[in-house]
Amino acid sequence: MAASRLPLLDAMKGLGCMAIVLHHLAFYGPMSDVVHKAAPDTINFLYNYARLAVQMFFVLGGYLVAAQFSPMGEALPSLVGKQVWKRYRRLATPLVFAVALASLITAMVRPWFDHPSLSAAPSLMQFLVHALLLQDLVGVEALSAGVWYVAVDFQLFTGTVILTALMSQAPVRWRWIYPVVIMTLCALSLWGLSRFDEYENYAPYFYGAYALGMLAYWTSRASWSSWAWVALLVLGVVALWLQYRHPIAVALATALLLATSARTGWLERWPGPHWLVWLGQRSYSIFLIHYGICIGFNAIWHYLFPQGVWVNVLGMGLAMVCSVAAGVILYNRVESRQLVFGRNLTTAMLTVMVTGALALESISW
Repeated sequence: MAASRLPLLDAMKGLGCMAIVLHHLAFYGPMSDVVHKAAPDTINFLYNYARLAVQMFFVLGGYLVAAQFSPMGEALPSLVGKQVWKRYRRLATPLVFAVALASLITAMVRPWFDHPSLSAAPSLMQFLVHALLLQDLVGVEALSAGVWYVAVDFQLFTGTVILTALMSQAPVRWRWIYPVVIMTLCALSLWGLSRFDEYENYAPYFYGAYALGMLAYWTSRASWSSWAWVALLVLGVVALWLQYRHPIAVALATALLLATSARTGWLERWPGPHWLVWLGQRSYSIFLIHYGICIGFNAIWHYLFPQGVWVNVLGMGLAMVCSVAAGVILYNRVESRQLVFGRNLTTAMLTVMVTGALALESISW
């Protein structure tokens, strides 16, 4: 396993990734429908609360973007185009492979597995829109679970990098305005926009969590670190006072954990299990690919074992294990290689999956 500079952060990613996989296993039946009859509280918990891990990921994203572009709480100049392209390539390349696999699996099971969890038949234009991370912005149905998160993460990163680059051009005596702008945007999101679910496909809805992550980094690095602590607490507590929401509580708790761990050195010296750190380093690929794997298992299990609680619990467990295995393959073959959209054999595999999905969906069953 490659050494991790921030093992606690990777461990948080690993736990969050598994929470999302379990949430979708509870959300997409019919295996969970069978298990729900015997363990309704467990399935309901996973359905309602495991998805809150997404808030943690946004806070972690803000923490890392502050570390890279404004470590001392001041805007640093950067090559915006280069940084945005690098981020896009890192996010979009494995996403395209995961969406292609999910579409192919969906096309293969659709003739004998009629279930609401299946996405609609894709088109070539849908694949292109997904590759550009525009599906929610242009009203195109998602072909896989979680792709909205990737698009929002890219919006948050791009907006923050552009803002940071612009603020870095201000005269030195005005550089203090940058963190004030970040805190203002955070307040607008936490106290206002995030209270209206119709905005959840857009970056401003989640900017509060992202900015809390940035503030968490500055609590141990910036010259005004004490004020960063005050801002972090005030922004989060006021948001919860205005309207208590579990996502905001999770975001605030994550930011406080990061801030405290950074000051105590726990981020670098977390003594937890290495396998959890290993899992966190591959969490993005696992997050992307698990939907297709879960759909495939649900279809097969429903055909073979439509009843039986324990056999469906086993099916959910196997789906989770296979999601991790598939994510490791995606990480090794695509994500860690930083391909543009694959090359040679990997490109051929992508082409086959997209062509196969389109061909199968075009058949009139």
